[in-house]
Amino acid sequence: MKNIFIVLTLVWFGFVANAFSADFQKGLDAARSGDYVTALKEWRPLVERGDVDAQYNMGVMYENGYGVLQDYQEAIKLYLLAAEQGDASAQYNLGVMYDSGYGVIQDDKEGIKWYRLAAEQGHTSAQFNLGVMYENGEGVAQDYREAVKWYRLAAEQGDADAQFNMG
Repeated sequence: MKNIFIVLTLVWFGFVANAFSADFQKGLDAARSGDYVTALKEWRPLVERGDVDAQYNMGVMYENGYGVLQDYQEAIKLYLLAAEQGDASAQYNLGVMYDSGYGVIQDDKEGIKWYRLAAEQGHTSAQFNLGVMYENGEGVAQDYREAVKWYRLAAEQGDADAQFNMG
């Protein structure tokens, strides 16, 4: 019995040490240098523990095929985990995926839902895209006032396309 306790204790400490050895910054530095194997190794335990930054960044890797086979469904799964925790970039990327039909059936209304969540947090590209959707009546009733509202918010943050559309 004592041996089983010792083994279980060692397994537990090994698990805890492994879980806390994952390092987001180390993974980010590795990804920036093109070492995606190390990035995945560092981020995977963090993703499983609910780390929003690791979830978003691994989503980017799967969306673009960085160090993994490109897999839009896996990217969407990871973005969704981060987006549900309020990550504006993940929300924006989900908007793009639905708006463009990457890995999902193209759905303007679902795209707008995610763009709006990101835009309300000040995500410039989401604000611009939401303006486009309202200007063109994609997934919403065409509404130039609403389009101008979103273009203005993006333009005030320096988005050149939004500034052009405002003109």
